[in-house]
Amino acid sequence: MRTLRVGIASYEQMKARTIAIARGAYRPAAGEPKVWFTSAESFARVLSERNRTLLGIIAESSPESLTRLAELTGRKKSNLSRTLKTMERYGFVHLSRGARGSVIPRVPYQRISLTLQLSTPGTEAA
Repeated sequence: MRTLRVGIASYEQMKARTIAIARGAYRPAAGEPKVWFTSAESFARVLSERNRTLLGIIAESSPESLTRLAELTGRKKSNLSRTLKTMERYGFVHLSRGARGSVIPRVPYQRISLTLQLSTPGTEAA
């Protein structure tokens, strides 16, 4: 079962991590998050109940186009397009081109795992 790991970190923490990786001073472990959000609230907005339901419908029905997905969900195609583009930026959905330019949504993961750090590394209580 493929799982996408997601983490929460401040902009400053993400920047410092990225710089450390680029300099070779830090190498992410295999199980570390691949996708980062700046707050739990921003994560919750992208993966709201409605959007999690949308991902489930895509995974189960494999719609051949946004038009078909709009029919299945009752949502407007323009709103679906905007939502799916946002989710694609985070890797929650993959959009590809089909016949005659149609957009085909796919969900590449079966699970999303959220990691929340409750303290700054190195400051944990003993």
